Amino acid sequence: MSTGKGKPPLVSPFLRRLGFWTTGTVGLAMLGYYLAKDEIEAFDNEEPPQELCLIEGKSYKGYPIVETSSSGESRERLVILGSGWGAVSILKTLDKDAYDVTVVSPNNYFIFTPLLPSVTVGTVEFRSVLEPIRRIIKRIRGSYLEATAIDIDFEKKYVLVEKSGEGRVWVPYDRLVVGVGAQSITHGAKGLEFCHKLKTITDARSMRQHIMANFEKAALPTTPAEEKRRLLTFVVCGGGPTGCEFAAELYDFLAEDLKHYFSKSIQDMVHVIIVQSQDHILNMMDSVISEFAESEFGRRNITVLTNSRVQQITESSLVYTTRHADGSVEEHEIPQGFVLWSTGISLTPFTRLLCDKLTESQKNRHAITVDCRLRVKGVDDGSVYALGDCATVEYPHLLENINELFNSAHSKDTTDITRAEFSKFVQTAAKEYPSAAGHLKSLESNFSHFDVDHNERICRSEFRTMLEYVDSKLTALPALAQVANQEGVYLGHALSHLAKLHKDSNIMTDADAEKSRMEEMAIGPFTYHHKGTLAYLGRAAAADFGEGQAYRGSNLVAKYLWRSVYWSQQVSLRTRVLLMMDWFKEMLFGRDLSKF
Repeated sequence: MSTGKGKPPLVSPFLRRLGFWTTGTVGLAMLGYYLAKDEIEAFDNEEPPQELCLIEGKSYKGYPIVETSSSGESRERLVILGSGWGAVSILKTLDKDAYDVTVVSPNNYFIFTPLLPSVTVGTVEFRSVLEPIRRIIKRIRGSYLEATAIDIDFEKKYVLVEKSGEGRVWVPYDRLVVGVGAQSITHGAKGLEFCHKLKTITDARSMRQHIMANFEKAALPTTPAEEKRRLLTFVVCGGGPTGCEFAAELYDFLAEDLKHYFSKSIQDMVHVIIVQSQDHILNMMDSVISEFAESEFGRRNITVLTNSRVQQITESSLVYTTRHADGSVEEHEIPQGFVLWSTGISLTPFTRLLCDKLTESQKNRHAITVDCRLRVKGVDDGSVYALGDCATVEYPHLLENINELFNSAHSKDTTDITRAEFSKFVQTAAKEYPSAAGHLKSLESNFSHFDVDHNERICRSEFRTMLEYVDSKLTALPALAQVANQEGVYLGHALSHLAKLHKDSNIMTDADAEKSRMEEMAIGPFTYHHKGTLAYLGRAAAADFGEGQAYRGSNLVAKYLWRSVYWSQQVSLRTRVLLMMDWFKEMLFGRDLSKF
């Protein structure tokens, strides 16, 4: 008979819990090691890259040549110009031993540009948005040269680079990626030397010093009231994301920090003005978001001047013109103590030189024209690529081929296109025009919309309307970080695939056109997937996801959703940790008011 007493457990509850927590801790530690082993120096046991050297006794046009093949293996030499979004996305995606990689850039760091407005007022510290480029290229055993590209020889496949005060050298390549970004466009305005631009960490540091210097000077008892108002008038030229987010960050700085340390009279003199040439700010986003942004700025006493164009900036004033509904133009002059110029982009000197050398194929005045595989138009062997702000993808104009397309869509016995014939046409055209594939397929689901007479057939005029719709959708990609990032990821995978292809097969040929054609067959075209555009509006945020989908929020939830998206997009564990620390310090102690 059982006595009701069970056997004592073989393992005590304490030991069982201890074993559970030990196993969990070890598992998390192993996971952390796996995720961070390429980033934490304590886990780094790899040899450093070899030093680049000059080829002894060899020069070209009076300048020495750098030896970029340091591995001793027969790998192609990949040279990447720039250290921005596109370049870094390639470096993080490229297979480890695919190429002998050399990065050339005047800046030895990658900068997370969307958070630069936060840096200008101390919400985020400088080094929290920077990642050293040498840390990024170490995974692929790449080399780095702190220099600027100034010339190129397509026939020899040499790039001439220069370090100011240190001389010039030629860097040979087998494949070249141009990702040098763009510079601000002037729009004919005079006096831009009195403006700040927000593209580099140096720009952000200069702006931060200027902002605090103006407040400190305005607080002096010897400063006249009129001069105080001028010093505290901040003008933003351009109503795009950068300009609006800087205005929002400046408002946060005043509302959350400066109000505790500067008198009420000083605070009341602060005036933030946005000058926008279009009829709305954030005009690249949905109109609902533009209206929301203008409403939010209105509640925060940020003045938005639309249909206005800056004509001239002086050391103490700004002249702009306003276009009224009746077509008349009125000129205004306002005092200013700070101006940010953020009004679009144009070619850098190097990209302009590159386009001039390929003048027959490069007609765009604002960017390098590339095909759907990001290859620079005019380079026969397809060995030069461009991406990011310095490049624009050339899209086909289907309307130019309407006769050929219409005749291929319908049968010989009819003059109209049936629904079944149109479905076959879409499948065929999507392969021939991959960049338009998504818009072509949308026509199939909207067949009835374009079938005006509702006879289940598409006539020639209705077909023209369809092609006009597709052509209208194939516009230039916006100059956004996510565009450059997606282009870099695509190109990293494509280049890795080509490296394997050349290694595993006998694809190499002396004919440039044949080599380019064979590579074109091996890799698919680049397709951009818009993931939404974010804008921070000062204790509010908005997001445009396209197709009429938009998010707007005027609370802390919106603010931290905006922050969480940018936190998730960081390129390293290091910057994620630094950002969390910065945001925690800002919440606990406020922004740093020091001027240094």
